[in-house]
Amino acid sequence: MTKPLSEQLADLSVRAKHAEDAFSAAQKEAHDKFEVRKQQAHAAATSAVAKVDQDIKAAGDSVTRDWTTMKAKVAADAAALKAHVTETKHELDVKRAQGRADRLEWEAGFAIDYAIASVEQANLAVLDAIDGRLQADVASQA
Repeated sequence: MTKPLSEQLADLSVRAKHAEDAFSAAQKEAHDKFEVRKQQAHAAATSAVAKVDQDIKAAGDSVTRDWTTMKAKVAADAAALKAHVTETKHELDVKRAQGRADRLEWEAGFAIDYAIASVEQANLAVLDAIDGRLQADVASQA
């Protein structure tokens, strides 16, 4: 025999709570992974800037004043290029991420709506079962 309806409803409730908890954990996990990636990128950028600064300082005494001008121009050009690449990449990443997020949210919403409909159907089935049992009890007493 199958489980009593009350146990099945309790199982459904537990599974719904598990889905809610998994969603919350996934959001936090994604944020944590993003923070780690961001810290790694910051460390790599800091290291690269420190290396260039060290190279410039090492060449210090043997360089003419033109070197300072050249260094400033190269730094400005590199910063402008980096800013342009970063902005372009960010715009593309944002569009892709927003599109993906919209699609995934729609799919999740559909799944939730389907689950709600299933719960409502289960509720109706439970009430039908109770009604059937009441009718059977009445019929057996007649």
